Amino acid sequence: MFYYNYYKSLLKFFIKDRIKGGQELVKEDASYLDIGIINPSIGTSNLGDLIIEEAVVRELRGHYPNALFTNYPSQLHTSNDAKRMMGAKDCLFVSGTNLLSSNMDRRYQWKLDPSHKKYLKNNVILCGVGWWQYQNTPNKYTVDLYKKIFNTDSLHSVRDSYTKEMLGRIGIKNVVNTTCPTLWRISPELCAKIPVIKSLNVVTTLTFYKADPTLDKRMLEILLEHYKHVYLWVQGLTDITYLKEIFPRYNEIHLISPTIDAYNKILEDPSVEYVGTRLHAGVRAIQKGIRTLIIAVDNRAIEIGKDTNLNVIKREDIEEMLDFIDNSYTTNIKLPLDAINKWRERLPKTKF
Repeated sequence: MFYYNYYKSLLKFFIKDRIKGGQELVKEDASYLDIGIINPSIGTSNLGDLIIEEAVVRELRGHYPNALFTNYPSQLHTSNDAKRMMGAKDCLFVSGTNLLSSNMDRRYQWKLDPSHKKYLKNNVILCGVGWWQYQNTPNKYTVDLYKKIFNTDSLHSVRDSYTKEMLGRIGIKNVVNTTCPTLWRISPELCAKIPVIKSLNVVTTLTFYKADPTLDKRMLEILLEHYKHVYLWVQGLTDITYLKEIFPRYNEIHLISPTIDAYNKILEDPSVEYVGTRLHAGVRAIQKGIRTLIIAVDNRAIEIGKDTNLNVIKREDIEEMLDFIDNSYTTNIKLPLDAINKWRERLPKTKF
């Protein structure tokens, strides 16, 4: 029965697809834009993706207050029906995170396959997207995929200079470095209100999938030596397992539940600051007016830090934490406002 139903639905899809040319039925009323969002927070176990998605949706809703938004997963495979629905959207926005890579035939966090070239042709607009890791120039398969689906009329927003350079290497030039949308509302006025000197307590994070037991253990040791209370926000559940594996004194660390609400609540405590390895946990802390140091475990925080003056050190320089802890630090985020405004100006127009 399962196989009967499966092949029956597959046959229906191919019949519809052939009749409609891969598109949904034409809308009777096109008064409002029908927008798709390729959403990294669907099915994720990384709560940082929710912080990104919140910022992207807020930005798009400000630009399209009356549009219909439909979400599709970026990190889960989509069905043929979903691909056809995505192709019928007026435009598709890719919502942040490090989804691009140089070899999408082998390493693809964004679950694209060759059939997407048909359904998403010239319809995809990037919003604060980054590159997976430092890599070689994209291969032919990847170049063909990106050039088929990326919109050629709008500008694409990427979150660091490295990503812009990688797309430029393959001839995709309609790209602006806007940094991550999670930073777009961090104003000079907000930065001026963030404390300059060390707080009594600290909230931290670990990144289990980028483990370095020696350096991560040292980070926790330093925090316990210099703060009255050390809290760890569980951004991914495996972070707890990792904590217990590397740190015999784990009972001295106070756990914060793996929810955005729980993290927001601890950030409302004026006696807390942030020092940890999760990029967007650090960005959320700055959004909440918290003094922040991000310990970079890969290219993401390093590249954004270069462009925006985000307070970042490499994990291999872990002892530099002491400079932040012992001395004053003034938060001074520098945003590429011209690039952000250019991206906004080139967005598809509303229909009314």
